[in-house]
Amino acid sequence: MSESLSRTESELRVMILGIGNLLWADEGFGIRVVETLHEHYRFPANVELMDGGTQGIYLVQHVQRCDLLLVFDAIDYGLEPGAMKVIHGDDVPKFMGAKKMSLHQTGFQEVLAMAEFTGDYPQHLLLIGVQPVELEDFGGSLRPAVQAQVDPAIRIALDYLDSFGIHPQKRDQPLPLQEQLAPSELQQRRYEEGRPSEDDACRRGDERFLNQTAVKESGN
Repeated sequence: MSESLSRTESELRVMILGIGNLLWADEGFGIRVVETLHEHYRFPANVELMDGGTQGIYLVQHVQRCDLLLVFDAIDYGLEPGAMKVIHGDDVPKFMGAKKMSLHQTGFQEVLAMAEFTGDYPQHLLLIGVQPVELEDFGGSLRPAVQAQVDPAIRIALDYLDSFGIHPQKRDQPLPLQEQLAPSELQQRRYEEGRPSEDDACRRGDERFLNQTAVKESGN
């Protein structure tokens, strides 16, 4: 490969980061990819998988300590819904803020800028993003065109890691629910199975979240 390595492959500090918001349909793409990777693959000790959610600037400490950063996200590229685009290196910050869909994108652009300012910036950076189909659906799941890009995104990521000599091992069996990254209530299968019908969701909202809100408010 054309990039020179300052560390050996086994010494590279690698972070695989999914960012987005599971509660807004295709905004959850990055989280679902990392969740799927963790469920089905074992990674070497120098590789960390992280559900970055919408933490924004609070992710800077994690970015600062890695040599290779691989990010999954839903990005408005202005492409056909469901289209995937892969961005390398210095072009990543430009795409993270080109067409802002939500606060987390601007926040992550600032994360990269802060890491660069402090001199602790990843030597290798890859963004694997998908054009969302639907965002305005609170409690909604990935649309089929976006869901269909989860496995291709994983293949691109594995090929990229392979070029650095990093070879995750396929698990014999998927991780049990209690060992996965997300709380069990938010894991994709349970999350989608527990969602009310479209009519109920439109009329009364998603009771899983409304009930929690009511309990919190009554406790104040």
